[in-house]
Amino acid sequence: MTVSPDWPIAHPWSSPRPEVTKRKYLAVSGTIGAGKSSLVEFLCHRYNLQPYFEPNDENPYLADFYDDMKGYAFRSQVYFLTAKYRLHRQIDQCDHNVIQDRTIWEDAEIFAENLYRGHLMDERDYLSYRALYESIRDVLRPPDLMIYLYCDVRTVKRRIRQRGRRMEQDIPAEYLRQLQKLYDAWIGRYSQSPIVTFRTDKMDYITDLVDRHDIMTTIERYM
Repeated sequence: MTVSPDWPIAHPWSSPRPEVTKRKYLAVSGTIGAGKSSLVEFLCHRYNLQPYFEPNDENPYLADFYDDMKGYAFRSQVYFLTAKYRLHRQIDQCDHNVIQDRTIWEDAEIFAENLYRGHLMDERDYLSYRALYESIRDVLRPPDLMIYLYCDVRTVKRRIRQRGRRMEQDIPAEYLRQLQKLYDAWIGRYSQSPIVTFRTDKMDYITDLVDRHDIMTTIERYM
């Protein structure tokens, strides 16, 4: 995917869905430190959405994974896949408009794929993981709108330092660059939902009224 300077983007084939009374399901995607949780909180406050956040704190393998990625890659990813499937089932049963912080598609197409390509997950584990993921993926309802947050690696590294999560501090810059490449490739082929893209390293919707207006008017087309 070639990142365009004209942000935000409503992709040309992405048109708002005609149903105005249907319960809406929005999803926010993007790499570590792209600003997903902040945007979810902002949109929840603005539009009275029910949030569903990524279960990072509940993952019993995550700290071990950051210390020994090869040893814990498969176990950590299977945990995330299972937890994310549970979240999707909760989303399906919710009668409120909802928004999700990172999706199950990203778990597989970005993070598990990156671990496999980096030889941190062996082929046998990867193929088992993909078979499980694809079985789950095929029965899920896709979002009514996928919101993709692009953020350059330099800004991501700065944000990681600022928020001070111990287990994230030693993430190599090359690992983050590879994640971003996979994100760009994935969003370029994603076709299950309309997509809008915001460049969060160039926007400040909290204090800049123009940026806030751009985000709100773009998303409201799909609400």
